[in-house]
Amino acid sequence: MEFKEVVKNRYSCKKYSTRQVEADKLNAILEAGRLAPTAKNLQEQHIYVVQSAEKLAVIDQFTPCRYGAPTVLVVAFDKNNVFTYPGEKRDSGVEDAAIVATHLTLAAADEGVDSCWLNYFDPDKLAAALGLPENEEILMLLNLGYAAEGAGPLPNHESRKPLSETVTYL
Repeated sequence: MEFKEVVKNRYSCKKYSTRQVEADKLNAILEAGRLAPTAKNLQEQHIYVVQSAEKLAVIDQFTPCRYGAPTVLVVAFDKNNVFTYPGEKRDSGVEDAAIVATHLTLAAADEGVDSCWLNYFDPDKLAAALGLPENEEILMLLNLGYAAEGAGPLPNHESRKPLSETVTYL
């Protein structure tokens, strides 16, 4: 699919069928995340693929927003392996994980797989429940699967401000 079409057509799916994402498509999505740029090429991201009923139930304890997705990617980063920017107010952890997550999301759309970016959960409590290492912080969850019958974008999906309201040339 052309990049412009991927960006235009992708939406946050809120209702999934039980159809599992095929291994080749999942690997292509994960590969896109692996290729995402990170500060100083530290590659501090760690992606957890959750597909078992047991671990999906754990996720369901912490968010109502899985929407029945058969696969959830947990996007985390190593807090001890980040680049601290000049001024020491920020580091690259959240930023790099967000770039990785965006690559995953767009690759899913390119593969014909529906997705939804989730951040409605307590990352520390979920990390503990999943048994993640203490040095890792969860940025987001990415639902993956195929839309159930009748699912589609929210009514305001195509509502966008004009560039004149979001871009300023200096």
